[in-house]
Amino acid sequence: MNERLKMLRETLELSQDEFGKRIGAARNTIANYELGRRNPSNTTIKAICKEFGVNEVWLRTGEGGNENMFTKVSDDDHFALSMGKLSATDNKLLQNALITLSELDPEKLKIIEEFMKGCLGIK
Repeated sequence: MNERLKMLRETLELSQDEFGKRIGAARNTIANYELGRRNPSNTTIKAICKEFGVNEVWLRTGEGGNENMFTKVSDDDHFALSMGKLSATDNKLLQNALITLSELDPEKLKIIEEFMKGCLGIK
């Protein structure tokens, strides 16, 4: 990922300082990412993708080559990335909740869906 971060920054014609300021990171942090001394957190990766319109799959894996740098992530890819992060977490509550939801019958799932939409303010 370090090489892709540097390529992205150079494509955007930003200094390490300018790039860092846009995502709330110090210049030396960006330098350490680019040198492979440190890996950006999931939060930092999300901030980079949001700020610069970067394809998260490309940033994480290089999939699709450099022409995929700014391609919008499909819903399926976003779901797959989220599931991958969830499977790597130690948060058993989230894992168990997802397993339970996936095994519910459609009527109960619809009730929970409506409840969650209400909680989150989604119509």
